[in-house]
Amino acid sequence: MKCTEWILCPICKNKTRNKIRDDSELKNFPLYCPKCKNESLINVRQLQATIIKEPDAKTQSR
Repeated sequence: MKCTEWILCPICKNKTRNKIRDDSELKNFPLYCPKCKNESLINVRQLQATIIKEPDAKTQSR
């Protein structure tokens, strides 16, 4: 039987609505937290979640 765990929100550390198994991998997954109402991009590998930090968009000058 495979081990499953809840994915925790990287901001408030509470459970989200998603479960992951130990053999699952997620890349650029948009994780939404119903408690703090934030969305963040994460990568998950071997039950370890890492946050993807994207640079802010720059305005174009003419």
